[in-house]
Parts: sequence; structure tokens; C-alpha cells
Amino acid sequence: MAPPSKVLMVAEKPSIALSIASVLSRGQMTTRRGSTEVHEFDGIFMEFSAHYKVTSVIGHVFSVDFPGSYQDWTATDPIDLFQAPIRRTETNPKAHICRHLSQEARSCSHLVLWLDCDREGENICFEVIECAGFYTNDARRRVYRARFSSVTEKDILKAMDNLVEPNKDEALAVDARQEIDLKVGVAFTRFQTSYFQGKYGNLDSRVISYGPCQTPTLGFCVQRYLQITTFKPEKFWSLRPHILKNGYELQLEWERSKLFDLDAAMMFQKLVIGDGIVKVSGISEKQESKGRPSGLNTVNLLKVASSALGFGPQMAMQLAERLYTQGFISYPRTESTAYPSSFDFKGALRAQTDNPIWGDYVRGLLAEDFCKPRLGTDAGDHPPITPMRSATEDILGKDAWRLYQYVCQHFMGTVSPDCKYIRTKVEFSIGGESFYCTGQRVTFPGFTSIMPWLAVNEKNLPQFAKGEKIEVSKVELHEGNTVPPEYLSESELISLMEKNGIGTDASIPVHINNICERNYVQVQAGRKLVPTPLGITLIRGYQCIDPDLCLPDIRSFIEHQITLVAKGQADHSSVVHHVLNQFKQKYSYFVKQIESMDALFEAQFSPLVDSGRVLSKCGKCVRYMKYISSQPPRLYCGTCEEVYYLPQKGAVKLYKELTCPLDNFELLILSMPGPEGKSFPLCPYCYNSPPFEGVERLYGATKTSSFGKLGKGAGMPCFLCPHPTCRHSLISQGVCACPECSGTLVLDPVSAPKWRLYCNTCNCLVFLPEGAHRIATTQDRCSDCDSTILEVDFNKKTTPLENGATLHTGCILCDELLHSLVELKHGRSFSKRMGMRRRGRGRGMGRGGSRGKFRGSGKMVDPKMSFRDF
Repeated sequence: MAPPSKVLMVAEKPSIALSIASVLSRGQMTTRRGSTEVHEFDGIFMEFSAHYKVTSVIGHVFSVDFPGSYQDWTATDPIDLFQAPIRRTETNPKAHICRHLSQEARSCSHLVLWLDCDREGENICFEVIECAGFYTNDARRRVYRARFSSVTEKDILKAMDNLVEPNKDEALAVDARQEIDLKVGVAFTRFQTSYFQGKYGNLDSRVISYGPCQTPTLGFCVQRYLQITTFKPEKFWSLRPHILKNGYELQLEWERSKLFDLDAAMMFQKLVIGDGIVKVSGISEKQESKGRPSGLNTVNLLKVASSALGFGPQMAMQLAERLYTQGFISYPRTESTAYPSSFDFKGALRAQTDNPIWGDYVRGLLAEDFCKPRLGTDAGDHPPITPMRSATEDILGKDAWRLYQYVCQHFMGTVSPDCKYIRTKVEFSIGGESFYCTGQRVTFPGFTSIMPWLAVNEKNLPQFAKGEKIEVSKVELHEGNTVPPEYLSESELISLMEKNGIGTDASIPVHINNICERNYVQVQAGRKLVPTPLGITLIRGYQCIDPDLCLPDIRSFIEHQITLVAKGQADHSSVVHHVLNQFKQKYSYFVKQIESMDALFEAQFSPLVDSGRVLSKCGKCVRYMKYISSQPPRLYCGTCEEVYYLPQKGAVKLYKELTCPLDNFELLILSMPGPEGKSFPLCPYCYNSPPFEGVERLYGATKTSSFGKLGKGAGMPCFLCPHPTCRHSLISQGVCACPECSGTLVLDPVSAPKWRLYCNTCNCLVFLPEGAHRIATTQDRCSDCDSTILEVDFNKKTTPLENGATLHTGCILCDELLHSLVELKHGRSFSKRMGMRRRGRGRGMGRGGSRGKFRGSGKMVDPKMSFRDF
């Protein structure tokens, strides 16, 4: 008689191995200790006698890391990590799982893998195959895969009768994700941490991490934070008439809802008060229903756990996994909300009939023929999360019981009838305006009996008759303000991650937990996620350099590619190579541009910020920015987490609280040092981000012009701005062409009483009549030379005009009086220039060559055009 075959079975956790062995042996087994327990018994396998050994791993056997030669941060350039080899090491070396599997697999001819039925489980399958030494072409050594959704006797026996082969493609998809996440995450993390450590005291001991999933997750939280901090509330008004009916005061709702114009709202209020009688114009009743829920998947379980039970995603998954391994619920990692047609609903319900809390409700469902669940989404993985056997709080403990209770109630809700109710709407008219009120009356509670938090709120209305007239008791004009959104809740974040393909149902809790543990966000009351200064600064830094690094788009693309690998539609190596090459290029650019992020870190974490003085308002959030005078000088908006560089020389102050028409930032006036220092206005935002393409090229502006070093981000002061209507722009303040270069002479707006023009490109200065009360540009141009006409208001005591007149307009080139009063600091004489002008228009001056032509641009400027048209 041939000896029995030896079959090694490996589960993912010791508790699951025990359940499998107990079912298959009918409790007749022996147990011995090893790295994990081994349960042995005799039975039948593939119609032959067999000796079974059932053991387990404890999660992943291996983890990926870099070889020792790449572990030294100081000796390895992070960019080399993108092409570095990787090695697999035992995740828990002290457990000796690999050695344990190798020993137990000796003389075994069959290997049955009972790992969790998802991609991670499939990946662990091949780790077990490697450790067990089943890499052989020997047909006598076979590998099988058991697929199951719950650790119940029925599912275990069913899986045993339907063994399949493990899926290599799904395992490779996990390998691809692990390699991409390791190399990208470590490269960016090492560089960031090394760059910032030692620069700012409170960051010295902190690892500043980056993760392809973690960082977009944080990005969602910061995006909501910025929406809140930059929100500008608006006042609104709404009419609220009140009527008395059968002793019941009823407030009517306005069809217009609300208005943002007080005068208009008051006008409607007067009309309504003037009428004083409300007429019932219509009554309608409609039978409506509230549909029962679809099956429960992982994402929805995590959302409810956070919003209703107060459990973080990480804790919720730990509790769910414990309930699963103990056999109380089905596999908790599933994307599906649709049950397969073969699902045994009666069997799942019968398991709950003896529950002391909802047993009666379940028996009622079975007696009255339960409803099939609504159609949901079948992701092809596991059925929705379902209770498998009854339990009580004494058995499970408080927290696990609360989660289990929800799973049970949700499942019973899916097979319960819909909730039905009657919705009544009564419409009213008064003073030509329409109002209404609504009521709701439940006729059949349906599933809300077992899920009362989803019940329809009932509201009873008095009886009305069409055409009935009722006196208005009062008309309120309610004043309110629009409000910003609240901070992102964990439940909302989970929805955003699922929608944008960030993480999987298994990894979503891990990513959220990571940003909390690394102090990028803090969980506050109501499970709201409030980003910390470090988290905000990181995301703002990525947005300044390469927004892709914190947006979900790239990760969503990666997940799509990995899914193609899992389906066998893309090559594992090609996907890894392509993705890593993309991130390597982004890493190189990030390193070159790191100073942009450093500016934010310095502004946030340097003590200099505390000493910075408040200077001007940000055009985005309308809050004050701080001026930091250390080189390079800059403005910092702590609300928006933005840094705006300023010219490196000169004194800066607020310019009369004037604002830029392009972006609403308050203008600054910069006064250059020296007795003849020029002064010019600038918008902090335009200076750092010129809104007109090619301004520097067109005007020859450089970072080291006649104004000294303009500094980082040198772009467009107001004297270069071609905005056609802004009174501070070159179009408005430009007077004529510079006699020494291709620049334009611009009026210095704060040079009184020593009025002057300066060239926006070179050192040329033109002094205007000294002591004048006011000198300003006009909309008019000289008919001879096309220069801008100036308006001069002379001092009464020193006016050169006859009869004591003080106001004079003219061209400084063509007007004899003004020309005689100006003095050129540098350049050829104005007489020669004037002579040239009188002989012909020559090259354009002031605002351009020939009238209306913007100098150097080759474009015609129409004053009616928007700045966006340039």
C-alpha cells in the first residue's frame, strides 16, 4: 500500500490556519509549535489518502530594500536610487518564517495556498512558493490556490473543492508597486531630509518624507485648508414670511432662496409687507421612496467607521480583520457592492435569527420573503462585507462590537424593503413673490427600521385648501453670510482617494495613518483633518516646483498601469522602467528648483518671520503679509503659504493702499538708494509672475538693470506693465522715448517736489519743473511727436505763466515753455531730439512708435482690449 501523500497548507495568519485545520479535520488534529503553529491530521486529498500539515505566515514574508552599499545617505546620491538594484529581505527575521516553510515543505508533494484573496495575498503566495522550494518542474510537486471570502465551514469546504492555480500577473503587479514606491519615496525623502536638516532647528531630527500615495493624500487636506483660509464671505438676505394656521406658526421658504443685494431684498420685503395676505396657489402630494443600500464594501465601511463610529481607518481595518479571522464577517477587503447571483442570503440571515437584539427583525424578513439587494458594482474580487455568524458585545468587546453591529445592520438593510413616504408641497403667492413649505409623512419605514439613522425626517403640515387666503403675521429679512467649507473629514478624504485612484482598499488606511503619524495633519473633533504648518509648507513647495508631485493624476496613472500588469495586459518590467524614468526626470528638476521650497520653509520655520513687519495685503486671501528684510528681501503670506521676492536694493513701503487691477495685491513703492534714486511702484504678484509674456525680452529688462539687482523672480514692475487702463502702468505713466536707449521715460510718481522722469531701462533722468504742486500724465498725445501730454500745476509763487495762472498742459519736447524748464541728467540734448520730432515723427515715444503702437511688441494696442488679449 502506497504511503499517503503529504499536503502542506499555508494561510496568511495563524488564526486562519487554525480555522481551516479545524474544519477540514472536523476537530481531530494535533498541534505542535514552530515559527507558527502546525496542525496535522489525516484525510483525503484529490481522492487519495493524505497527511495534512496546516501552518501560516504572518503577512508578507519578504520586504524590498536597497543593498547595503546604497544604505549610506552620505555616500549615495539619491538620483542613483532610481537605477539601483533591490533586494528582498525577511520582513520579520526573528520569526524565521522562510526557514519554517522550507522545513515543513520537505517530502510534501502538494502545496495549497490559503492566502487572502487580493493582490497582496497573491504576491505572498509566490513568496511562500519560493520559501517552500516548489520551484521545480517535477510534476509530482503541485501548487494549488484556495479562493474564499470568509472563514466559515461552508466557504472553506467550497474552496477546497474548487482549487485553482495562483495568479502570477497579480503578484507581479504588487512587485511593480513595491519597487516604484520604494525608489521614488526614498529618493525624494533622502534629498528633502538632508537638505532641510540643520537649516531650521525644529526640523533637525525629523524625516521629511515623500510618498507617491502619501503626498497626494496630504494634498487633498491642504487643498481644503487653502479653500477655507482664502474664502471671502459674502452677505446675503432672504425673506421669511410667517403665517399662523390652526395655532401653528409656519415659516415659508422663498423660491428665490436668497439675494446678495440688500436694496433688492428690501424692495421685495416691502412688496410682501404691503400685500400682507398670502394665497395658497397650489398643493401637491407625491409618493416617494428611499432606496435600501447596496452591499457594503471596504471604502464605505471605512467612511462610516470614521463619520459615525469615531474610528480612524487604520483602527477600523484592524477591527474588521480581527472579526474576519474569527469568522464573524466575510473578507473585509473588497471593492464590490453587488452580491453574486449564487449568494445564499437565507443562510446569512438564518445565522442571525438567535441574536438577542435583531433576531426578531431577521425572523420577520425570512417570514415575509426578504428583498434582493439593489444592483451595485461587481469589481470581480469578493462579495460585499457580510456577517457570517451571530455575536454579542460580551463576546467581541466594545469597539469590535460596534463595527460588527454596523455590518449586520447594513446587511439586513440591503435585504429589507425600501422606505416609502408621502411628500407634500404647498405653494403660496404674496406681493407677486412665490413661497412654499414642504412636509413629509412616512407610510412604510422599510430598511430604516434597522438603520434608524437613515430614517426620513417627518414634518406634518396643517391642512390647506387651494385659493385659501391667510394673513401674514410677520416678514423677516434674514441676513446671513456665505461660509467656507469645513476641514476635510476622514470620510471625505477616503472618498477623494477612491475617486482619484490613490491607494487601494487595503492601503488607503495606511496612507491616512502615515500623514497623521508624520505630523503633516492632525485629527481634530469630528475626525476632521487639519494640516500642520509642515504639511502645508510641503504641499505649497511641491506646487511651486512641480504640482504633479502632489496631485493625484500621476498616481492614478501608475495604478492604471499596475492594473494592466495584474490583468496580464502590460509587461511588469516595462511599466516599472517607464514610471521610474518619469519620476527620475521630475526628481532632477525638483533638485534644481529646491530653493523655491526652501523659501517657504524659511518663511515658515525661521525666527526671521516672527520679526517681520506687516506690510501689505495679499490679493488672494486679503490678509496681511509680512516683510522679511534679510537677503533676499521678500513678502510672506502665512495664510496662503506663498513667498514673493522683492528687489534686492532700495526701501519698500506701501503705495497709498492702491491695488493692482490684475490680481488685487496691494502695490508697493520702491525707492532706490542715493540722492537721485528712482522710485517706482510694483505689484508683488506681477513682479514674481509677469502676466504678460515676453515683457523682459521686449523691454530689455534684466536682473541687474540700472535699478540694481532686482532679485529672484525679477519680472515686471509697473514701469514695464503694458496694461492698457491701469494708471500705474507703462501705458499710463510712459511719456516719451528715452534719448539714450530703446527704453521709455516714465513719470516718477512720488518724486515731488523734485519732479522727474526716469528711463525704465537705463540711467537717464529728466528733471521736470521743480516745486510744482502736481505733475501728471494725461490721456492726450502730442500731434507732432506722439509723446504723452503732461498736466502741470505750478506753485502760485513761482509760476512762469502769465497773470498768475498755475495750470498748464503740454508736451515736454514740443511745448516751448515746458521744454525750457526740463533738465536732462544724461544723454543728448532735448533740443536736438525736439528738432528731430518736428521734422518727423521718428521712432515711437512714450507708449509706442506710431500712435497706439506698443513699442517693441509689433502689436497695436486698443485701449478697449482686456489685458488678457495681449
